Amino acid sequence: MANQPLADKLRPSSFDEIAGQAHLVGDGGIIRRLVSGGRIPNMIFFGPPGTGKTTVANIIAKSSDMQLFKLNATTASLSDVKEVIAQSDNIFSSGGTLLYLDEIQYFNKKQQQSLLEFLENGKITLIASTTENPYFCVYNALLSRSSVFEFKSVSAEDCIPTLNRALSFLNKEFSTETKAEREVLLAIASACGGDVRMSIGVLENAYFISDGCITKDAVASLLPSVVGHFDRSGDVHYDLLSCLQKSIRGSDADAAVFYLAKLLASGDILSPIRRLQVIASEDIGLAYPMAAVITRSLCESARELGLPEAAIPLANAVCLLATAPKSNTSYIAYHRACEDMTAGLGVTPPEHLRSPLFRGYLYPHDYENDYVPQQYLPDDLVGRRYYEFGDNKTEAAARAYYEMIRAASHRKKH
Repeated sequence: MANQPLADKLRPSSFDEIAGQAHLVGDGGIIRRLVSGGRIPNMIFFGPPGTGKTTVANIIAKSSDMQLFKLNATTASLSDVKEVIAQSDNIFSSGGTLLYLDEIQYFNKKQQQSLLEFLENGKITLIASTTENPYFCVYNALLSRSSVFEFKSVSAEDCIPTLNRALSFLNKEFSTETKAEREVLLAIASACGGDVRMSIGVLENAYFISDGCITKDAVASLLPSVVGHFDRSGDVHYDLLSCLQKSIRGSDADAAVFYLAKLLASGDILSPIRRLQVIASEDIGLAYPMAAVITRSLCESARELGLPEAAIPLANAVCLLATAPKSNTSYIAYHRACEDMTAGLGVTPPEHLRSPLFRGYLYPHDYENDYVPQQYLPDDLVGRRYYEFGDNKTEAAARAYYEMIRAASHRKKH
């Protein structure tokens, strides 16, 4: 095929030719060992695009002498699966039938349930792939009958042999001697974010616009200003939000700003705005109560400005939160209280708190230091401690005040 992409022409035919994924198909890799041992279970592959999921399925089918059928769940239906079954019944194959179902997340629950029948009667061996987290998008009964394998983004270094092979192929096919420095190949692989297919595509285009030597300028002209996987409804997006929060929680401003940049590159400012406001109360909390107020103000400013200027107040908020003292004491207190509530405790509050009609409530402002001891928790929770003071300066001051008013009340009482 004249227009066949170079990545398809160079698709590896053995595990040794695959870029990256050493944990799966390298020497000692789990999939390689399974295939070598003649054991082909139902499998689910998940990971970013261009990391070798389809290629590994092809090699498994070839190595095991299985008849391979491919379907894509974005366009396929159950009738297509049944057609594969019908064909497999009429095909002589000593190794059986392997169905590779790409993008399985696009099959709904009913369609996925229907696959179980064919897996359980041994008609097919299923390899399903997805770019999303299978534990969120694949039916539990399918997961329990499958081995799940994660395909990771390919490092720039691991991509270099494949790019050299691609350049050699082009030179041989077109009788040229075009060269590319290692730094140029690294730049291609790095810019494509671990997507081997994309890296080969960029190299191929750079080859055709170069005169004897592929340069960084040629490569740069073929790349968008931002390269990455930005599926706002998928796991990559939520992974970045998680990385942002954990970096701030870990007081790493550099990492936090980096993840903010990746999130904003997708054009989404609402998700970072929501997450930053959560972080201000969950992770900084009472150690610096004003962080929530300042963050709210900066987020509102970002919302009004829109991109690209929204990045300025949001970066301000990220660095403020990352370098602020941390406390999750109020967050923990809330969840401890929820556990007791869920357990059915504290159903009836004390009478004197419920209504002015009930006598016995003591008005704290009528007493010294605006404090008077009285019962606030329900009877079955008296003495329960949900909130514990943190060690930071703000909560230490609050603890000192707390202990002072109680001590003063105790002295007056005695």
